[in-house]
Amino acid sequence: MPFDTDADAAGADRGDALTLALAQIHIEAGEVETNVDRALAAVSRAADRGADLVALPELFTVGYFAFDLYGRTAEPFEGDTFGRLREAAADHGIAVLAGSIVEDLSATERIDTPADEGLANTSALFDASGDLQLIYRKHHLFGYESAESELLVPGERIDTATIGDVTVGVTTCYDLRFPELYRRLVDDGVDLVLVPSAWPYPRVEHWRTLSRARAIENQAYVATINGAGTFDDATLLGRSNVYDPWGVSLASSGDEPALVMTEIEPETVATVREEFPALRDRRL
Repeated sequence: MPFDTDADAAGADRGDALTLALAQIHIEAGEVETNVDRALAAVSRAADRGADLVALPELFTVGYFAFDLYGRTAEPFEGDTFGRLREAAADHGIAVLAGSIVEDLSATERIDTPADEGLANTSALFDASGDLQLIYRKHHLFGYESAESELLVPGERIDTATIGDVTVGVTTCYDLRFPELYRRLVDDGVDLVLVPSAWPYPRVEHWRTLSRARAIENQAYVATINGAGTFDDATLLGRSNVYDPWGVSLASSGDEPALVMTEIEPETVATVREEFPALRDRRL
């Protein structure tokens, strides 16, 4: 399915701004090769449109709701999918958040893992040279009408990375409901939190409200990257969005495949925190 929607928001003075693209691709259950090809096409398109960083959705390879396929499609960190996206980052000169894949922890060799065996929901951030900058394994595993908490091992690391002049952190989907995680990232100096997700209907208001709240309370950019597509018992609601440190939506999409683009300005984060210093008033 080709991209058929574009959503853009122009920045003011670029300065040290970073051009961010959210690749809301169509995801088909179990169609790993097709899904990865769509992800690579999105990386190329984002680069052609001048993006400095492109982010992909949660479990864009197998599809979040294809629980019975997790084990069969799991890869080590050094596997084909991350390898191809690392190469794409270097070839196109663009940083890539490889949204997430199902990682086979027992087969991963060169990267520390939270367990010696099992599966994890794992994202990797590569810079424009293809060098690994950050790994994030989903911390909070969904249990409500989901097999995720039974199938996966939760992550332990909470890291940040610098892309251009922007300090970037990553969380994943259900993590949005746990504000403590975002406070930790703020304490580590984050300007932008990328949130690859697989958020389904009907919880549209939860998706909007939680994402905006995390931006407002942490005075940081929050970019939610959702997928598009329908599974046996769920439909992804799309609506990828970028909120600024005031909680204002800068760019967003509907529920169809889209490339959402806007500017991330670290000076805006500093200005908002200086003008309205709510973070200084924290007591916990």
